[in-house]
Amino acid sequence: MYTLAVCAEMVFLDQPIQERARRIHEAGFQVEIWDWTRHDLAALEHTGAVFSSMTGYIRGSLTDKEGAAELLRTAEESVKAAERLGCPRLNLHGTGLDDKGLPWVPVAGEATGPMWIAAHRTLTRIAELGESAGVVFTLENLNTAVDHPGVPFARAADTLALVAAVDRPGLRMNLDLYHAQIGEGNLIELVRRAHGLGLIGEIQVADVPGRHEPGTGEISYPSVARTLADLGYDGTVAMEAWSSGADDLALERFRSAFTPSDHSDH
Repeated sequence: MYTLAVCAEMVFLDQPIQERARRIHEAGFQVEIWDWTRHDLAALEHTGAVFSSMTGYIRGSLTDKEGAAELLRTAEESVKAAERLGCPRLNLHGTGLDDKGLPWVPVAGEATGPMWIAAHRTLTRIAELGESAGVVFTLENLNTAVDHPGVPFARAADTLALVAAVDRPGLRMNLDLYHAQIGEGNLIELVRRAHGLGLIGEIQVADVPGRHEPGTGEISYPSVARTLADLGYDGTVAMEAWSSGADDLALERFRSAFTPSDHSDH
Protein backbone atom coordinates (compact mmCIF):
# COMPACT_ATOMS: atom_id res chain seq x y z
CA MET A 1 0.00 0.00 0.00
CA TYR A 2 1.07 3.58 -0.45
CA THR A 3 2.85 5.66 2.20
CA LEU A 4 1.49 8.95 3.53
CA ALA A 5 3.64 12.08 3.93
CA VAL A 6 2.97 15.69 4.90
CA CYS A 7 4.75 18.84 3.73
CA ALA A 8 6.27 20.58 6.76
CA GLU A 9 6.35 23.92 4.91
CA MET A 10 2.55 24.29 5.12
CA VAL A 11 1.43 23.12 8.57
CA PHE A 12 2.29 24.05 12.19
CA LEU A 13 3.55 27.38 10.86
CA ASP A 14 3.94 28.85 14.34
CA GLN A 15 6.71 26.33 15.04
CA PRO A 16 10.30 26.08 13.73
CA ILE A 17 10.75 23.61 10.90
CA GLN A 18 12.35 20.93 13.06
CA GLU A 19 9.39 20.99 15.45
CA ARG A 20 6.98 20.75 12.51
CA ALA A 21 8.90 17.72 11.25
CA ARG A 22 8.83 16.14 14.70
CA ARG A 23 5.07 16.63 15.08
CA ILE A 24 4.36 15.23 11.62
CA HIS A 25 6.56 12.23 12.39
CA GLU A 26 4.86 11.63 15.75
CA ALA A 27 1.49 11.69 13.97
CA GLY A 28 2.66 8.77 11.82
CA PHE A 29 3.56 10.49 8.55
CA GLN A 30 6.75 10.93 6.57
CA VAL A 31 7.98 14.50 6.10
CA GLU A 32 8.57 16.65 3.05
CA ILE A 33 10.44 19.97 2.83
CA TRP A 34 11.09 22.48 0.08
CA ASP A 35 14.35 24.47 -0.24
CA TRP A 36 16.78 22.71 2.11
CA THR A 37 19.15 25.69 2.13
CA ARG A 38 16.65 27.59 4.27
CA HIS A 39 16.78 25.02 7.08
CA ASP A 40 19.17 23.65 9.70
CA LEU A 41 19.87 20.16 8.38
CA ALA A 42 21.50 19.06 11.62
CA ALA A 43 18.35 19.99 13.56
CA LEU A 44 16.20 18.12 11.04
CA GLU A 45 18.46 15.06 11.30
CA HIS A 46 17.81 14.89 15.05
CA THR A 47 14.00 14.92 14.79
CA GLY A 48 13.78 11.18 14.10
CA ALA A 49 11.56 11.95 11.11
CA VAL A 50 11.63 9.97 7.87
CA PHE A 51 12.09 12.43 5.02
CA SER A 52 10.25 11.61 1.82
CA SER A 53 11.03 14.47 -0.57
CA MET A 54 12.79 17.82 -0.83
CA THR A 55 13.52 20.37 -3.52
CA GLY A 56 16.26 19.01 -5.77
CA TYR A 57 17.89 22.25 -6.95
CA ILE A 58 18.58 25.75 -5.69
CA ARG A 59 18.92 27.76 -8.89
CA GLY A 60 18.79 27.16 -12.61
CA SER A 61 16.31 26.18 -15.29
CA LEU A 62 15.68 23.51 -17.88
CA THR A 63 15.77 25.46 -21.11
CA ASP A 64 18.98 27.49 -21.54
CA LYS A 65 22.63 26.48 -21.38
CA GLU A 66 23.62 28.63 -18.40
CA GLY A 67 20.45 27.78 -16.47
CA ALA A 68 20.90 24.06 -17.11
CA ALA A 69 24.50 24.16 -15.89
CA GLU A 70 23.41 25.90 -12.70
CA LEU A 71 20.51 23.47 -12.25
CA LEU A 72 22.86 20.51 -12.48
CA ARG A 73 25.44 22.08 -10.19
CA THR A 74 22.90 22.86 -7.48
CA ALA A 75 21.24 19.47 -7.97
CA GLU A 76 24.58 17.90 -7.01
CA GLU A 77 24.57 19.99 -3.83
CA SER A 78 20.98 18.89 -3.17
CA VAL A 79 21.95 15.23 -3.52
CA LYS A 80 24.49 15.67 -0.73
CA ALA A 81 21.86 17.31 1.49
CA ALA A 82 19.43 14.51 0.70
CA GLU A 83 22.03 11.95 1.74
CA ARG A 84 22.26 13.62 5.15
CA LEU A 85 18.51 13.32 5.66
CA GLY A 86 18.13 9.91 4.00
CA CYS A 87 15.71 11.52 1.55
CA PRO A 88 15.06 9.35 -1.56
CA ARG A 89 13.38 11.89 -3.85
CA LEU A 90 14.38 15.36 -5.04
CA ASN A 91 11.74 17.52 -6.67
CA LEU A 92 12.10 19.67 -9.81
CA HIS A 93 9.95 22.19 -11.67
CA GLY A 94 9.98 23.58 -15.17
CA THR A 95 11.35 26.92 -13.99
CA GLY A 96 13.60 28.72 -11.49
CA LEU A 97 12.87 29.42 -7.82
CA ASP A 98 12.13 32.65 -5.96
CA ASP A 99 13.57 33.76 -2.61
CA LYS A 100 11.07 31.53 -0.79
CA GLY A 101 12.15 28.46 -2.73
CA LEU A 102 8.98 28.42 -4.87
CA PRO A 103 8.84 28.02 -8.68
CA TRP A 104 7.88 31.33 -10.25
CA VAL A 105 10.01 32.39 -13.25
CA PRO A 106 7.64 32.80 -16.23
CA VAL A 107 8.34 32.66 -19.94
CA ALA A 108 6.71 34.70 -22.68
CA GLY A 109 4.17 32.61 -24.55
CA GLU A 110 4.21 28.84 -24.96
CA ALA A 111 7.35 26.77 -24.61
CA THR A 112 9.03 26.52 -28.03
CA GLY A 113 10.39 23.45 -29.76
CA PRO A 114 14.00 24.30 -28.87
CA MET A 115 12.94 24.74 -25.23
CA TRP A 116 11.43 21.24 -25.21
CA ILE A 117 14.62 19.80 -26.70
CA ALA A 118 16.77 21.64 -24.14
CA ALA A 119 14.53 20.48 -21.28
CA HIS A 120 14.80 16.87 -22.48
CA ARG A 121 18.59 17.15 -22.64
CA THR A 122 18.82 18.71 -19.16
CA LEU A 123 16.46 16.19 -17.58
CA THR A 124 18.40 13.31 -19.09
CA ARG A 125 21.53 14.57 -17.35
CA ILE A 126 19.55 15.02 -14.13
CA ALA A 127 18.29 11.44 -14.40
CA GLU A 128 21.87 10.21 -14.84
CA LEU A 129 22.87 12.11 -11.70
CA GLY A 130 20.01 10.54 -9.78
CA GLU A 131 20.93 7.05 -10.90
CA SER A 132 24.58 7.46 -9.95
CA ALA A 133 23.61 8.85 -6.53
CA GLY A 134 20.86 6.32 -5.81
CA VAL A 135 18.04 8.88 -5.66
CA VAL A 136 15.10 9.74 -7.90
CA PHE A 137 14.42 13.22 -9.24
CA THR A 138 10.73 14.00 -9.73
CA LEU A 139 9.32 16.61 -12.11
CA GLU A 140 6.20 18.28 -10.69
CA ASN A 141 3.27 19.61 -12.68
CA LEU A 142 1.98 23.05 -11.69
CA ASN A 143 -1.04 25.19 -12.52
CA THR A 144 -0.69 28.46 -14.41
CA ALA A 145 -4.19 29.79 -13.76
CA VAL A 146 -3.83 30.50 -10.03
CA ASP A 147 -0.39 29.87 -8.55
CA HIS A 148 2.29 29.84 -11.27
CA PRO A 149 1.33 31.99 -14.28
CA GLY A 150 3.64 31.72 -17.27
CA VAL A 151 5.65 28.79 -15.94
CA PRO A 152 6.75 26.42 -18.75
CA PHE A 153 6.09 22.66 -18.77
CA ALA A 154 3.48 23.19 -16.07
CA ARG A 155 0.59 20.99 -17.18
CA ALA A 156 0.52 17.37 -16.09
CA ALA A 157 0.41 16.39 -19.76
CA ASP A 158 3.66 18.30 -20.35
CA THR A 159 5.56 16.93 -17.35
CA LEU A 160 4.37 13.41 -18.14
CA ALA A 161 5.52 13.81 -21.76
CA LEU A 162 8.99 14.97 -20.68
CA VAL A 163 9.42 12.18 -18.15
CA ALA A 164 8.25 9.61 -20.70
CA ALA A 165 10.64 10.99 -23.34
CA VAL A 166 13.63 10.80 -20.98
CA ASP A 167 12.54 7.28 -19.96
CA ARG A 168 15.15 6.70 -17.26
CA PRO A 169 14.69 5.37 -13.72
CA GLY A 170 16.40 8.45 -12.23
CA LEU A 171 13.49 10.68 -13.32
CA ARG A 172 9.83 10.24 -12.48
CA MET A 173 6.76 12.47 -12.26
CA ASN A 174 5.55 14.19 -9.12
CA LEU A 175 1.85 14.12 -9.96
CA ASP A 176 0.29 17.01 -8.04
CA LEU A 177 -3.48 16.53 -8.14
CA TYR A 178 -4.25 19.99 -6.76
CA HIS A 179 -2.45 21.61 -9.69
CA ALA A 180 -3.89 19.09 -12.14
CA GLN A 181 -7.45 19.77 -10.99
CA ILE A 182 -7.06 23.48 -11.69
CA GLY A 183 -5.22 22.97 -14.96
CA GLU A 184 -6.78 19.89 -16.50
CA GLY A 185 -9.17 17.92 -14.29
CA ASN A 186 -10.08 14.30 -15.09
CA LEU A 187 -7.85 13.23 -12.20
CA ILE A 188 -8.64 9.53 -12.02
CA GLU A 189 -7.89 8.98 -15.69
CA LEU A 190 -4.70 11.00 -15.28
CA VAL A 191 -3.65 8.80 -12.38
CA ARG A 192 -4.44 5.65 -14.35
CA ARG A 193 -2.48 6.83 -17.37
CA ALA A 194 0.62 7.89 -15.43
CA HIS A 195 0.56 4.71 -13.33
CA GLY A 196 0.09 2.55 -16.40
CA LEU A 197 3.23 4.06 -17.90
CA GLY A 198 5.12 3.36 -14.66
CA LEU A 199 6.14 7.00 -14.38
CA ILE A 200 4.75 8.15 -11.01
CA GLY A 201 7.45 8.92 -8.46
CA GLU A 202 5.03 10.53 -6.02
CA ILE A 203 1.52 11.93 -5.77
CA GLN A 204 0.79 15.22 -3.98
CA VAL A 205 -2.66 16.32 -2.86
CA ALA A 206 -4.60 19.36 -1.68
CA ASP A 207 -8.21 20.34 -2.28
CA VAL A 208 -9.64 22.93 -4.64
CA PRO A 209 -10.35 25.80 -4.10
CA GLY A 210 -8.08 27.08 -1.34
CA ARG A 211 -5.31 24.46 -1.38
CA HIS A 212 -6.46 23.09 1.95
CA GLU A 213 -6.49 19.47 3.19
CA PRO A 214 -8.60 16.78 1.44
CA GLY A 215 -12.27 17.00 2.31
CA THR A 216 -12.50 20.79 2.20
CA GLY A 217 -13.22 21.27 -1.51
CA GLU A 218 -14.47 19.73 -4.72
CA ILE A 219 -12.08 16.80 -5.22
CA SER A 220 -13.35 13.35 -4.21
CA TYR A 221 -10.14 12.11 -2.68
CA PRO A 222 -11.68 8.88 -1.31
CA SER A 223 -12.42 8.03 -4.96
CA VAL A 224 -8.82 8.78 -5.87
CA ALA A 225 -7.69 6.59 -2.97
CA ARG A 226 -9.84 3.70 -4.19
CA THR A 227 -8.32 4.05 -7.63
CA LEU A 228 -4.80 3.98 -6.21
CA ALA A 229 -5.65 0.88 -4.18
CA ASP A 230 -7.18 -0.82 -7.22
CA LEU A 231 -4.07 -0.01 -9.28
CA GLY A 232 -1.78 -1.35 -6.58
CA TYR A 233 0.06 1.95 -6.24
CA ASP A 234 2.70 1.49 -3.54
CA GLY A 235 4.48 4.85 -3.67
CA THR A 236 3.98 8.00 -1.62
CA VAL A 237 0.92 10.22 -1.33
CA ALA A 238 1.88 13.55 0.24
CA MET A 239 -0.37 16.30 1.55
CA GLU A 240 1.02 19.60 0.29
CA ALA A 241 -1.76 21.78 1.67
CA TRP A 242 -2.54 24.62 4.06
CA SER A 243 -4.67 23.73 7.05
CA SER A 244 -8.23 25.03 6.86
CA GLY A 245 -8.24 25.29 10.66
CA ALA A 246 -6.44 23.19 13.27
CA ASP A 247 -3.31 21.55 11.88
CA ASP A 248 -3.84 18.27 13.74
CA LEU A 249 -7.36 18.02 12.31
CA ALA A 250 -6.03 18.67 8.81
CA LEU A 251 -3.62 15.75 9.17
CA GLU A 252 -6.42 13.48 10.38
CA ARG A 253 -8.68 14.48 7.49
CA PHE A 254 -5.86 13.60 5.11
CA ARG A 255 -5.33 10.26 6.83
CA SER A 256 -9.05 9.49 6.73
CA ALA A 257 -9.32 10.23 3.00
CA PHE A 258 -6.44 7.85 2.24
CA THR A 259 -6.86 5.13 4.88
CA PRO A 260 -7.09 1.71 3.19
CA SER A 261 -9.66 0.36 5.64
CA ASP A 262 -12.08 3.01 4.46
CA HIS A 263 -12.09 1.37 1.03
CA SER A 264 -11.95 -2.34 1.87
CA ASP A 265 -15.34 -3.03 0.30
CA HIS A 266 -14.17 -1.97 -3.17
